[in-house]
Amino acid sequence: MIAIKNYVEGRWIRPNGDGEMLSDAATGEIAARLPGENPDYLALLEYGRNVGGPSLRQLTIHERASKLKTLARYLNERKNEFYELSYHTGATKADSWIDIDGGIGTLFVTSSKARREMQDEHFFIDGLQEALSKKGTFIGQHIYVPREGVAVHINAFNFPVWGMLEKLGAALIAGMPAIIKPSPIGSYLAFAVFEAIIESGLFPEGSMQFIAVDQPGDLLDHLNSQDVVAFTGSAATGEKIRSNPNVIRKNVRVNLETDSLNCSILGPDVSPDMEEFGLFIREVTNEMTSKAGQK
Repeated sequence: MIAIKNYVEGRWIRPNGDGEMLSDAATGEIAARLPGENPDYLALLEYGRNVGGPSLRQLTIHERASKLKTLARYLNERKNEFYELSYHTGATKADSWIDIDGGIGTLFVTSSKARREMQDEHFFIDGLQEALSKKGTFIGQHIYVPREGVAVHINAFNFPVWGMLEKLGAALIAGMPAIIKPSPIGSYLAFAVFEAIIESGLFPEGSMQFIAVDQPGDLLDHLNSQDVVAFTGSAATGEKIRSNPNVIRKNVRVNLETDSLNCSILGPDVSPDMEEFGLFIREVTNEMTSKAGQK
């Protein structure tokens, strides 16, 4: 997919393509087009497994985390470009701040936690050694090692940047290459950020791939037990993913975040004249109006 990126005499260059048209939320003009055909999903997965995965696993956890912090700084310097694209999705400046700055912020936090709370090794030691025999001749130690597959990220429409970066940061720390599949709506914004990540050259080749399609074709049919799927969206679609015959047969790990709702609860002991009541009203109003109610 080619995203609108550059100005020509004050107007956006419209992209070429023969797939589905994506419209500007305000003007209805064409903002981007999806590709007309699905890619070779097996080839994408094999590329991630055979090229991206081994290269990522050569780096220690702290090395991956340091690269993630540098990437966050790199994206932060270019965020004004992302803001301009975000307006086309129907987001206000405040909405875009939640999505773009919030997404970049997840990279900073993930990097920091990995460097503070995890060892500078190619694996993660979980807990202390456990004595399994009276004389100490038999002990146990749990460690985590990277899976030798690909993390498939299927993201929701309402946070094109945050949804992509929060999943991607965790996968990179874990030493797993990612295939990013955004919602078509606003996917040109996610693509612009993805392009910037590639242009940074910080992570090894094959660490991440981007597919701009409406339906992911036979992608799930080529997954194996080393792959994982992280999905954000409707419960109905999530159930289709979890019940895919190949996903069940190969015991593919699936993480679903579906039909999520934010809840604000006011205690019965709070009266309208109390400060807590005013705070509650303000915060509920913020939640209802930010991201055009998409929260």
